[in-house]
Amino acid sequence: MAMIMAGGRGERLRGLTEHRCKPATPFGGKFRIIDFVLSNCVNSGIRQICLLTQYKGQSLIQHVQRGWSYLRGEFGEFIDVVPAQQQTGKHWYLGTADSVYQNLDMIRAHHPKHVLVLAGDHIYKMDYGPMIAHHVEKGADITVGVVEVPIDDAREFGVLSVTETNKVTKFSEKPREPEPMPGRTDVALASMGIYVFSTKLLERLLIEDAADPDSSHDFGKNIIPKAIGKLQVFAYPFRNVRTRAQNYWRDVGTVDAFFEANLELVHVAPELNVYDEEWPIWTYQVQQPPAKFVLDEDGRRGMAINSLVSGGSIISGAVVRESLLFSNVRVDEGSSLHRAVIMPSVRIGKGCTIQNAIIDEHCDIPDGMQIGVDLELDRSRFDVTPKGVVLVTPDHLAKVSVATV
Repeated sequence: MAMIMAGGRGERLRGLTEHRCKPATPFGGKFRIIDFVLSNCVNSGIRQICLLTQYKGQSLIQHVQRGWSYLRGEFGEFIDVVPAQQQTGKHWYLGTADSVYQNLDMIRAHHPKHVLVLAGDHIYKMDYGPMIAHHVEKGADITVGVVEVPIDDAREFGVLSVTETNKVTKFSEKPREPEPMPGRTDVALASMGIYVFSTKLLERLLIEDAADPDSSHDFGKNIIPKAIGKLQVFAYPFRNVRTRAQNYWRDVGTVDAFFEANLELVHVAPELNVYDEEWPIWTYQVQQPPAKFVLDEDGRRGMAINSLVSGGSIISGAVVRESLLFSNVRVDEGSSLHRAVIMPSVRIGKGCTIQNAIIDEHCDIPDGMQIGVDLELDRSRFDVTPKGVVLVTPDHLAKVSVATV
């Protein structure tokens, strides 16, 4: 059984999570972030899934209801969306561990032998079967999925110290001086937020944690560190089973990381293969006509180069380069897009220039607007990241419109 934690605020994504939770954020032209972990579960044969929501979950709930309702309840398959319900008191979910603790009754009702605890806000493709098999073969009490990250980047993650056999000896949450993995000085092992427990052990650990008034009730901060030294805790490196190479995994927790991960998909051979028929990414799709490119005159030629353009979009006499357009996007004549991520149902007027920018859902860009050209001007109107990516939301545009009037 899988318990997916999908209730985080995603505050580092700034305006992208102003009206939605992080797992509901659109990604990759037609998907939402939550689709990747749900697809991993279904493709791995795990079809008893609880999705724990809390923060601004309406768009996530709608997406799951529309796109993931095909599992057959009569065969014991389900994806249950479980909002915070104050099951154990007057508080909402206090942390990742508490979110599972408050729903222990759902786990008990289905009698799974193992519980897979998953984060719902990362981009990756993973067969959980080998990880669960590794857990059983090692006789592990807890198995933690880990990825190798550059030592300088590891300060943003929970870092595990391990022996040569991957037995965990220490867990440090966002350490100032991350400890490198054995045999390597340039990388550290970062937690993926993926854990395998036996059901009985998970229940005992969560009950003990709930009774501790000093706990943050978090898997990374409390459950895992306390278990090290008392229990058999092993790390499971996320590598290709055949080649042993590091697999693709992205934490799109910041606007810069989100922007870069989306634009990686327009490369000729991106690490994340969304065309993989053996491991499809399932999602809910609005029924849209094909993308259309119109006008063929000098200065008014509709075209897209090194880009992904989703259904329902119309490029009318505009030029799109190295960009990713979601569904139902309109780009009017004379406009130019370069390294832009354009969310669903965006309208871009005539003569616009947009570069190094994310345009959020339902934005209506007025004729002639320049975005990503003058960053000082953009900082006064929109949100500009440390790497110079401009984030534009409908709320930003409403303020610009009022100021103009």
